Amino acid sequence: MKITAFFTRILNWFTGSRLTVDNSAVGALDLDRFLGSWYEVARFDHFFERGMSHTRADYVLRDDGDIDIINTGIRDGRPKTAKGKAKLTGTPALLRVSFFGPFYSDYRVMLIAADYRYMLIGSGSDDYLWILSRTPQLSDSDRTALLAEAKRRGYDTDKLIWVKQD
Repeated sequence: MKITAFFTRILNWFTGSRLTVDNSAVGALDLDRFLGSWYEVARFDHFFERGMSHTRADYVLRDDGDIDIINTGIRDGRPKTAKGKAKLTGTPALLRVSFFGPFYSDYRVMLIAADYRYMLIGSGSDDYLWILSRTPQLSDSDRTALLAEAKRRGYDTDKLIWVKQD
């Protein structure tokens, strides 16, 4: 993990991006419990999901050990689907995800509930943050816990977009 963090910092330095948050992944991830459907409850704004509501991610284990990702949502009243792939790494809760050919990005599970009902996801930079849940809505106590963890890690939670999930 130290080597990955080192190279991520070098890449960020060359691209002008500075990591200002703690994006470290949790120490363990039970892949069987992680797989399945997750609702995107909140996210930072980015071009590939801009204007989308009712977003959901489905993670399915492939025969080769990688994970198929099917992201769905609604934009402008129309259903949209994006298919991707995740590769496991030597770090349990750090996946490498691609939706665009050979280009992979970090997908870091930074917090996951003991019963796998919600999780906080980051990336290799401080530009991306997601809150995912097994249900379309979070309880007030879960929302408070997730926001507190994101703030503790240095994320600006005021930038979160709360996704319509009715």
